[in-house]
Amino acid sequence: MSNGTMPAPESSSISNLALLILRVACSLPVLYHGSAILFGAFGGPGPQGFAAYLHLPVSAGYLVGLAQFAGGLAILLGVLQRIGSVCIIIVMIGAIYLVHLAHGFDIGKGGMEFALTVLLVALGLLITGSGAYSLRGILPGALKNL
Repeated sequence: MSNGTMPAPESSSISNLALLILRVACSLPVLYHGSAILFGAFGGPGPQGFAAYLHLPVSAGYLVGLAQFAGGLAILLGVLQRIGSVCIIIVMIGAIYLVHLAHGFDIGKGGMEFALTVLLVALGLLITGSGAYSLRGILPGALKNL
């Protein structure tokens, strides 16, 4: 709600800057972890190691790594950002359920604190879209809203 002294948030450059900051905050950790899972980057386990740790098929390692990497890239660039947000939301639900829930909330004890935060930021970005400071303008027509 505007008080008459500031522009409406949905049209202001401040809101667009805030969306860019949220996109960067959400995308960097998932790009890092997605690279570790998908490519074995940063000393990560790669898809086989990730899948073995969770007692899942290797294909799950590839899917999770790809969802995190591609979803993080989409969010960072603001291109197909809503699809990227859905990818991250699904991965974070899986991470919370399969890994973190049994450890409670505290991240220091392996809890869901950070995964839940990333999930909620991705959910907010799903609702709002990428904002003006993105590369979505390169997409044709209806794809700009995905």
